[in-house]
Amino acid sequence: MITVRRAEDRGHTRLPWLDSRHTFSFDRYHDPGHMGFRALRVINEDRVDPAQGFGTHPHRDMEILTFVLEGALEHKDSLGNGSVIRPRDVQRMSAGTGITHSEFNPSAREPVHFLQVWIIPERSGLEPSYEQRSFRAPELRLVASPDGRDGSVTVHQDVRVYVARLSRDEAAVTLAPGRQAWIQMARGTALVSGARLGAGDGAAVSGESAVVLHADGVAEALVFDLA
Repeated sequence: MITVRRAEDRGHTRLPWLDSRHTFSFDRYHDPGHMGFRALRVINEDRVDPAQGFGTHPHRDMEILTFVLEGALEHKDSLGNGSVIRPRDVQRMSAGTGITHSEFNPSAREPVHFLQVWIIPERSGLEPSYEQRSFRAPELRLVASPDGRDGSVTVHQDVRVYVARLSRDEAAVTLAPGRQAWIQMARGTALVSGARLGAGDGAAVSGESAVVLHADGVAEALVFDLA
């Protein structure tokens, strides 16, 4: 079974420098029917104007993944990490007992477009940590997992995250019995387990043995394999 969450039905925050769409309840957007899915708590699609960003702010007890689609995002945190996240990079920040960080668009001309995902960790009180890796391979790639296998970043939860970059072809993620999936389309359109999804659309998949994506053209999606 697949249940679609259309892009236009998401929550919306608009500030002079920020355009943010919320798949699940976030900040002042509260929707009791969309509080998350399994361990997934937040999927935000953000566009930040040039030379703007989020000032230093705290997090705790959350696994945070960031995927830049266009542009660049500069990160600094209280652990002493500083980096620039670009397309095909994946950043994982485990907030644990507490961390502060800032996110800033370093370009004076180009906006930055990115997805940020929050995952509830397996337990509270973890030691804060940070990891960032680049994944240049096309098609389907595991980018986050509990054990960091195949070069993926390590998340402290029973979840596996895949990035599918397709061009009029097909990819499939096999689901073990009892597991469920969430698909988030980042760009393009694809037929996903029988439902047509466009950019910004999401979908929950349950009771299936696999998630099958068939792209109409160039398309990119995140696939979350969840307990």
